[in-house]
Order: sequence, then structure tokens, then C-alpha cells
Amino acid sequence: MNYKTIILSDLHLGSKSCRDTDILDFLKNNTCERLILNGDIIDGWALKRGGRWKDNHTKIVRKIMKMSEKGTKVIWIRGNHDEFIKDFIPLTMSNIEIREDYKFISQNGKIIYCFHGDAIDVFMKEFKWIALVGSIGYDMALWLNRVYNKVRNWLGLPYYSISRDIKNGVKRATNFINDFENTAVKLGKQHQSDISVCGHIHQPKIDTDYMNSGDWCENCTALVETFEGEWRIYDHHSPSNEPVNESEQQHLFSETDLNYN
Repeated sequence: MNYKTIILSDLHLGSKSCRDTDILDFLKNNTCERLILNGDIIDGWALKRGGRWKDNHTKIVRKIMKMSEKGTKVIWIRGNHDEFIKDFIPLTMSNIEIREDYKFISQNGKIIYCFHGDAIDVFMKEFKWIALVGSIGYDMALWLNRVYNKVRNWLGLPYYSISRDIKNGVKRATNFINDFENTAVKLGKQHQSDISVCGHIHQPKIDTDYMNSGDWCENCTALVETFEGEWRIYDHHSPSNEPVNESEQQHLFSETDLNYN
């Protein structure tokens, strides 16, 4: 499929939980005019803890660079796991931009404000050591998820994310996600935007004034904008492997980028 805009986040290249084969499959079968990489693309934290960089991870980077060479505008927004790019911000290389955030206008005139989301995570801002411990615990949940799905694959059953169920079943996590979304919307309003777009919490969603692209460790989702002006959540594990429309009321399209730093 060809889209006006694709938003990907939380690929976590370099981590054991990165579903690199799915990412490559998605990039090979979907093109766009604008590709927004909304943070945690390369997982520096995981690499420091002994993560392994695979050939597929290199292929993903090369594929993105190839897309930029063919005319796709690529915007890489810094996340907390790829904070090593912070020293290079702002940087423009041909058709690739590295930024802290990004703002553009959708087809119907809505202003979209993209940022990873770690800036509004209180644990990231004030208690980074807690975030690091939480990251290790999350890795353990994803390890359990990988083992579980190896058994399912052996039995001929489709992929299923138990780590997502664990997260969704915890009341505190649900409250955190709700607080995160509300804070994201407020920050977007401060930046004179209509819709805030984040990654970070690995929870895909489309709402009136908030969207989240999810991740490629457990959900394997992306936000896609059609040329007809509709935003959708693309779910790589949906039975039809087609974009799943989360809101019939979203009719957004991008023609003009805003100079925003």
C-alpha cells in the first residue's frame, strides 16, 4: 500500500524483543511520502545491556535510507532509548531530519504535533533509575512473550501478546496510560496543535485529539494516513493484514510541513 504518511515508533532495533522480520515485511510492502520515526528506533539501552545487533536490523536501516533516496521525507524524532542522537539535533541530511519533535498540517487543516512521549513521563523526568529497572522488568515480560509464542507457533497457532494482556490488566498501568494521554493532549495544545501523536507507552490508539503508533515488540502497529485523508492503525497481526480503522471520524491529510523547532 502507498500512504501519504506512515508513523512508526518503538522499533527497538538492537533489543532481543525487536520483531525485525515483521518490520522488514511492513517496509517492503508499504510506501509513503512522509515517514515519521517517532522515537526508540535504535535501542541504546538494550545494546548497553548486551543486546545483539542483527543483520535484519541493518537491513531495516538501509531500507529506510533507500526510501529517503527515492523521495520519502524521513523524520527521526529522539526517544529515551535512542537518546544518543540528542547531540546531533537538529540535523538534516538530504531527505532525512533528526529532531526533538515535529509538527505538520493534515489534509483537512489539522495541526499534528509529534513527539516520542518520554518528556511527559514523570518516571523518565525525575526517576530515571526507576525507568531503567522498569525497562528490565518489561524485557522479562517480553522474554516470556517470546517463549509463549514459540510454543504457539509450534502448535500452528497465531501470534498472541501476553505481555500486552499483563499490562492492560494492571489498574495502575491503565491509570498511567490515561494520565499520559491527557498530558500529551495538554502539551499539544501548548504547541498550538490539534492532535498530539506519541509512541513510548506501546499502546496504539486513535482519538479525537490524541494518537499513538504503538510499537514493534508486542503490538506491531503503525499509524498510516491515506491519500483520502483518513488516519488508521495498521495492525501487522490482523487476520487480513490490512489497516484497522479505529475511528471513522478521523479525516486528516498532510500537505504542508511547518517550520518548528
